[in-house]
Amino acid sequence: MSKNTVKADINFEQELWKAANELRGAVAENQYKDYVLPMIFLKHMSERYEIRREELTTLLNDKTSSYFTTDAAEIDYVLEDADEYLSKNIYIISKEATWEYLKANAEQDNIKVIVDDAFDTLDSTLAVSRPDLKGILPRIFVKSQLTARQVGGLINLLSNPKLSQKENPESDVLGRVYEYYIGKFAIAEGSGAGQFFTPGSIVRLLVEMIEPYEGKIFDAACGSGGMFVQSLKFLESHGGDKKNIAIYGQERYDGTLRLCKMNLALRDLSFDVRLGDSLLQDKFPDLEADFIIVNPPFNVSQWHPEDLPENDPRLFGPKEEFTTDGNANFMWMQTFWSHLSDIGTASVVMANGAMTSNNKGEKNVREFMVNNSMIDCIVRLPDKLFLTTGIPACIFILSKNRDGKDGKHRERTNEILFIDTSKMGTMESRKLRIFTDDDIDKVAATYHSWRNISPLERGAEGGGCYENTDGYSYAATIEEVQKQDYKLTPGIYVGTEEVADDGILFEDKMAALQTTLQEQFAKGNELQNRIIDNFNRF
Repeated sequence: MSKNTVKADINFEQELWKAANELRGAVAENQYKDYVLPMIFLKHMSERYEIRREELTTLLNDKTSSYFTTDAAEIDYVLEDADEYLSKNIYIISKEATWEYLKANAEQDNIKVIVDDAFDTLDSTLAVSRPDLKGILPRIFVKSQLTARQVGGLINLLSNPKLSQKENPESDVLGRVYEYYIGKFAIAEGSGAGQFFTPGSIVRLLVEMIEPYEGKIFDAACGSGGMFVQSLKFLESHGGDKKNIAIYGQERYDGTLRLCKMNLALRDLSFDVRLGDSLLQDKFPDLEADFIIVNPPFNVSQWHPEDLPENDPRLFGPKEEFTTDGNANFMWMQTFWSHLSDIGTASVVMANGAMTSNNKGEKNVREFMVNNSMIDCIVRLPDKLFLTTGIPACIFILSKNRDGKDGKHRERTNEILFIDTSKMGTMESRKLRIFTDDDIDKVAATYHSWRNISPLERGAEGGGCYENTDGYSYAATIEEVQKQDYKLTPGIYVGTEEVADDGILFEDKMAALQTTLQEQFAKGNELQNRIIDNFNRF
């Protein structure tokens, strides 16, 4: 079940947005992230170095520690030994790249140069051990229109003790700050933010449904890494160890990939994320993932399927029969399926049109997936869940463990579970709906109770054995779906919610309604006469 709580922005996060607004006039809102998030990343890496150095100093002075020594040269050697830091996935940061140095020089006229130099230094430091992180911190401040005062003001505000991992070691404060900014920047950027941001409550639902306790996790359109971070939160909330997961991702845009790398490094996660278009440049051809959690771009047209090799191993059949240049939705599906391990499960956010499209290339894939028992569950989502698009969406759960041979789930090869959440969610603002904890728990429990290995275990974990619920969920047979021309819209199967019978005869209800209506007409006439009388007095 979900353990994290959806809640409004806390006070310091509201102050953070004020900090970003210091950049107004010099930087477009959709570029705030390019300046603020690297600063947060540098602060995090610097603080981790300081914390580790203080730990080593304490150990060197502790007579009960194996590190204890009074030899000044030995002390200096240990404090400067890179392995003592790398063993904790921490890096020795030179003075000019530390947050304390930036803070001390925040009022200098050349602070923009100082920040860019710090980025260069840290970037080079990281690249020694992690060549894949080279270029994560480009020089951007000197060539910007920001004033020295604006840059110094941003440093001073981010130096607030509330925003210090060192001062708040259990709070994951910098990770929360990073997430908050990504969300806010998505609002500012509008439709362009879709490449790096999926709203948190949707990500949580995807993760809670497929439960990535251990194994390889893959996101072929990883954006800023939100799917991975939520997987980590899920793992930690259930007492798991992040050493038991391996993260793989691919992202088309270089700037977004940098955000992802910083986000994952903030969480001290090991990862392999690569640059490239997953549709045409699959960077992980041999990867078999236990979990795929992904929100790919919807309805991508003119993606050039003609550039695919004729024998592309991802395709279910001939290229001309199983692709279409008009829409890449089902090329994504074939890509995800090809990357699942023998017991793997994928949770995929997809445009609603994928459930019913009759385009030849798309329908052929959907029919193949239904006929070959690839689809485990379809969830219809409510509107206004996304900041960046108004396209109605759904969730496809694909699974290779439907035969029940994984020892965890029952055999369900002849079924597909349909869930309709269109009436769920709470409006957080006029434009944005979120799933609450109760919503997420309900949907996840419905899915788990349906797929678990036995009625007894389904009852233990899901709060009861699965039962179809009118207007909400229905476990359809493959034959039922075939009879509906392979349409996967949950509403076709779940029907309408049953209205409770209040025991009053229809004739009595109609008579009561007529009486009420006549009384309202009479009151309306009375009010009309009063108004006319008032006018006649003048």
